[in-house]
Amino acid sequence: MDCLFCKIANKEIPNYTVYEDDYVLAFLDIHPCTKGHTVIIPKKHFTSLLEMERADWQNTLEGVRLTMEKVQRVLNPEGLNIAINERPAGGQVVPHVHWHIIPRWTDDGGGSIHSIIRTKENIDVKSLAELFN
Repeated sequence: MDCLFCKIANKEIPNYTVYEDDYVLAFLDIHPCTKGHTVIIPKKHFTSLLEMERADWQNTLEGVRLTMEKVQRVLNPEGLNIAINERPAGGQVVPHVHWHIIPRWTDDGGGSIHSIIRTKENIDVKSLAELFN
């Protein structure tokens, strides 16, 4: 398989490991948004989150939690953003499921998750909610 993150997980490409267990590998992003920006990947290849089974989710999210703890302990940021870019329209560049941990500090110039995109469309939330019932 010609997947960048699979090659990193398989030790074919070096990385700066932050955390690793049997299910996930967490490593420093080579194009960081902030100091300590870390990427967490499941070692199994998934292109989309929707391909993952319950056990895959549980194992991966435990790896995300443990990586967060380590980033917090080592860098002591004032906050964290935990982000997922799902599929190309959602900003996913590497077609392998991954989470980002982005350490945050007061006045670092970043925004909240709401600053990623703002539609110009007037959304009727009540009518939209009815689609989910």
